[in-house]
Amino acid sequence: MEKLAEVKESKIHTKGVFATKDITKNTCIIEYVGEKITKEEGDRRVDISHDIHLKNREKAGTYLFELDNEYDIDGDTPNNDAKYINHSCNPNSEYRIIDNKIYIYSIKDIKKGEEITYNYGFSFDKDYEEFPCNCGAKNCVGYILKEEDWPKIPKKSENIKK
Repeated sequence: MEKLAEVKESKIHTKGVFATKDITKNTCIIEYVGEKITKEEGDRRVDISHDIHLKNREKAGTYLFELDNEYDIDGDTPNNDAKYINHSCNPNSEYRIIDNKIYIYSIKDIKKGEEITYNYGFSFDKDYEEFPCNCGAKNCVGYILKEEDWPKIPKKSENIKK
């Protein structure tokens, strides 16, 4: 597959993935690769990352991607540029799971040099405020949440932009 993206510095969050050429809508951009692990192992790795964050006062990264109800993909591997794709409330791509593999597809035309983003689709729960969004989109709701959960954010929140 032709390389359509590269990792560079991002305004959204430290690193991001950017188009190396114009990409048309519905193009497979990149595969999200990594170790296939059980949900239990994924939970264990998230807990370890959280503990590192608390001890070092710096954000520890986790690159777990839910494959299905039983397995995750741990993308914390050097050959996985897709792990640096940032969340956006106004994404230009989406993930698709095909034959137990995770691919990122464009949902809009993407210009060369444009940052590639998708909605991470986090669920609304008691911890949603621990995942602030910095995407800068006009419709940014302030948190990394799937769009169907946006109405659940309390209306008094200053992070909702109208």
